[in-house]
Amino acid sequence: MDQHLLKAELLELLATRRSVKPDLLVAPGPAGGELDRILTIAARVPDHKKLVPWRFIVFEGEARARMGEAIAAACQAEEQTPPSLVRLETERKRLLRAPVVIAVVSRVVPRPGAPEWEQILSAGASAFSLCLAANALGYATSWVTEWIAYSPRVRAALGLAENERIAGFVYIGTAKEKPEERERPRLSEIVTRWQV
Repeated sequence: MDQHLLKAELLELLATRRSVKPDLLVAPGPAGGELDRILTIAARVPDHKKLVPWRFIVFEGEARARMGEAIAAACQAEEQTPPSLVRLETERKRLLRAPVVIAVVSRVVPRPGAPEWEQILSAGASAFSLCLAANALGYATSWVTEWIAYSPRVRAALGLAENERIAGFVYIGTAKEKPEERERPRLSEIVTRWQV
């Protein structure tokens, strides 16, 4: 394929990509080699000192419903007011909103010369690369945290260590409908040029 065409397609993807709400994602989602390719690309991000300050937890098939039970149990245990049956059912189905959900786990590795902030940014870059790789393969994505990313019981169910936290849950599937474009900031509002 012509290199100029490839570059134009890549720039078009970057210029037009949109998140799609998890409720609007349906099958099919990536599986097998496609999913491995997405994860491999997500692992190819800036990583000062080669610490690999992130990892992935993949939920697909019945694993989504099993994790949903743990999410509902966490909701019931952690809410100050007992949640309604409707709320608990919503929590049980939380990961069923898309065919594939990937938890991106940020893990800080204490190391001289590798600031914690840089490691956290690397995890964020990994989550976004995961989205872009899935988008390039024709899938829609949504990177969210929601309350479950901060729940002690959900963290325990996922087996997170003390130095780990959820950078986000990336929902991947096929968009039921094309998302509407949203307003973006004007460069004049976000760009300054430093001068001596």
